[in-house]
Amino acid sequence: MNLLIEGLAGGFRSIVNIAVICVPIMVALQLAKDYRLMERGDRVFSPVTRWMGLSRESTLPLLVGIFFGLSYGGGALVHASREGELSKRDMTLVVLFLVACHAIFEDTLVFVAVGANGWLLFSVRIVFALVMTRILSRRLAGLNLTGQE
Repeated sequence: MNLLIEGLAGGFRSIVNIAVICVPIMVALQLAKDYRLMERGDRVFSPVTRWMGLSRESTLPLLVGIFFGLSYGGGALVHASREGELSKRDMTLVVLFLVACHAIFEDTLVFVAVGANGWLLFSVRIVFALVMTRILSRRLAGLNLTGQE
């Protein structure tokens, strides 16, 4: 019986720790969305996206995916695709980047709450995603991937 009580208490503490991390992040992300901070970040991050071989138009879906996660990032990507702003190459590269690096702040903080080294986890994910996207960008450079079907 003591084991069950300890297990439940430990699980509850973990849930509280995750909520303490996730709720403020979700509030901050909603405020960033409401005040269009992501669109302003487009100008700041465009040199990074250019280095990765992405067009400037791919910066907003990329940032949305990094900060809000795959659901919102995918939605932003679909919207940009429907508007005709992104090539298939850019969409492919953004998806590949986000697979490695979505919701990086939230995920890192959750793992820190259970004892992981946050800086190491954050750095490895960012560096891997950047380098992987750059390499794949160069590999896809010769392919004719246009936005039309």
